[in-house]
Amino acid sequence: MPRPSVEVERREQILRGACAVIADKGLRSLRVADVAKEAGMSHGTVHYYFATKRDLVNAAFEFNFECSIERRRPILTAHEDPRERLRAFLGSYLPEDAETRQAWRVWIELWGEALRDPDLQELNERVYGDWRRVVAGIVRDGQDRGQLHGGDPVTIANVLIGMIDGLAIQVMLGSRNMPAGRMRAVVDAFVRELETA
Repeated sequence: MPRPSVEVERREQILRGACAVIADKGLRSLRVADVAKEAGMSHGTVHYYFATKRDLVNAAFEFNFECSIERRRPILTAHEDPRERLRAFLGSYLPEDAETRQAWRVWIELWGEALRDPDLQELNERVYGDWRRVVAGIVRDGQDRGQLHGGDPVTIANVLIGMIDGLAIQVMLGSRNMPAGRMRAVVDAFVRELETA
């Protein structure tokens, strides 16, 4: 297998660094110098790949989404049964491990900033459209096999995504009423309600 180019590796290293800084310090406190330090390279190298801080931030948010989907790709192929695939896919978004918690912190920062930034609103629209298609595809497969109740798969996907997002925010905020274990129980109960007998 050919080795990825140094350019691709450096760009990914910068984006990983940017996501780590966003998750740790927040978007408003992000400095390119902090990203360079986290990525282990010079300030100038970061600017070689990303002309502006906005370019870096937008690419980091997109990278965060791509990594999220890539981490879950094996789930999409590991479970033949759509019910198990849906449960595993949704369960993988629970903020239980360090990597997923960091990704959620980046998402929360994106949403907060997107309230005032049309470019980030568009990015959110695009990546959420992709996530809706994945979830709706699993639901549709389950319906086609008679394993999940009918209804519009996109509407069901939107309900599931809204539930995951809302519960995950509560977990990330340290809600005593919504720890990660309770979130998992709520998600599992909802998926059971979708299942046919």
